[in-house]
Amino acid sequence: MPKYSSNGGVKLDWVNGFEIRSNVSENGMVIKANKEGLLSLANHLTNLAQADVPLGTHIHLDSLNSLEDGSDNIIIEKT
Repeated sequence: MPKYSSNGGVKLDWVNGFEIRSNVSENGMVIKANKEGLLSLANHLTNLAQADVPLGTHIHLDSLNSLEDGSDNIIIEKT
């Protein structure tokens, strides 16, 4: 897992071949992912949980940087 640095921030570690979709409905958010996508999300959550990562640090996921076309944005924040 990449170590957090105050200069570089959180480094996301993507597993090759990841596919992640997200959609918000009246029942909540649905996240669908293949094996590589689930492993990537697990890496991101573990990365945010590092003791050195400050509260308020967050990750933006959207269709321009990581999610499949038509997906709703996801913001994951450490509190």
